[in-house]
Formats: sequence, C-alpha cells, structure tokens
Amino acid sequence: MPEKAEKTSSVAIRILIVDDHPIVISGCRAMLSGETDMEVLASSTGEQGIADHVRLKPDILVLDINLPGISGFEVARRILERDPEARILFFSMNDDPIFAARSLECGAKGYITKNDDPADFVAAIRKVHAGGTFLRPEVARRIALYKSTNSPNPLGALSPREIEILRLLGRGKSMPEIAHLINLSHKTVANTCTLMKNKLGARSPMDLVRIALEHDLA
Repeated sequence: MPEKAEKTSSVAIRILIVDDHPIVISGCRAMLSGETDMEVLASSTGEQGIADHVRLKPDILVLDINLPGISGFEVARRILERDPEARILFFSMNDDPIFAARSLECGAKGYITKNDDPADFVAAIRKVHAGGTFLRPEVARRIALYKSTNSPNPLGALSPREIEILRLLGRGKSMPEIAHLINLSHKTVANTCTLMKNKLGARSPMDLVRIALEHDLA
C-alpha cells in the first residue's frame, strides 16, 4: 500500500512519487509540505508504481529512472500505453542531456534532477499539471546542443528500450530474466543485445555490462 501525506481540506493535485529511496520520498514531502493544494502518494518499485497509478489515478507521476526491477523508462512506456494522457515528470540523479532527451521521447512532460533547486521541483509539478512541459533552460540548451552535434556519449545511439536492456544487463540480469521483466521474447532481447554491441563497439555481453557500469546505469 502506498504511503500518504495528510490530506488538506482543498487537495487539488494528487502526486504519485515512484522512488526506492525513503530519504528521497521524505525530501519530496518536505519540499511540497507548504503547498496546501497537493497530496503526496509514494511507491517504491516500478511494478508497484504502475499498479498504484491504475488504482489511484494521480494527477502527476513523479518518476525516478533507476528503480529496482524495471526502470522508469519502462514504467512510463507501460503507463502511457494504457493512459496516453498521463502526466509524467522524471526526477533523476542523472544530469546527462541524453537521459532528459530520452525521457521526453518516452512521452514524459518534464525532467528535473535531484540536485536542482527545490523551487524548481514545485514549479515543474505545477507546469506539468497545467498541461505544459518543464525543462530547466540549461537542460534544454544541452539537449539542443547534444542533438546538433555528434555526441561523444555512446548511449546517445541507443533507444529508451535499448537503454533499459543495457541497464538490466548491468544489474546482472540474464536475457531470460530481462525478457520476463519487460514482456519481450528471449529472441527479441538477444537481437537487441546484438544491435547494441554493433552500436557500442562491444564484442561480448560482458562488454555491454562494463559499459552499463561505466555510465552509472546499473
């Protein structure tokens, strides 16, 4: 069961935060404690977040990328497949513009890092709730620069689904386990790994694991 903040008499925005770190959840509650029109709900895994989103129908989903089991990218894909109008804000430790760009490609309405000003977090929730898209100007500039140049980061060549598989490989998951987690056939996962090896210049699955660890995906 997700935890709830105390309700106010005029709750207008219900926010479901999916993050496996209790200290992050506590920090989010603290940042939003002065917003009397907001209610905070919390889930600790991607699978629980999907179930809670279906059951609770929050106004905003605040989603970490690195979660135990399936990642935030896969959570976003499954939720938007069911509810194309879902409003998703990614909230991540990673400030690489590639991850911000991939988040928007997944259908998210915003991206903010855990190192940003708390005021930006509140502003992002309000902007996304109002139907807009939130990116800090510096992140938007970095995305534009990344798209206009040949990015030195090899992950720039990967799709969100490929990044998800690479992340799970980095966490020690086997191909059958990955296929089960993200609802794909073993053959599709194996073919995707072959494509990733070509894109990343990797010779073996262990090279893919090394790349995942080097880029803090696992």
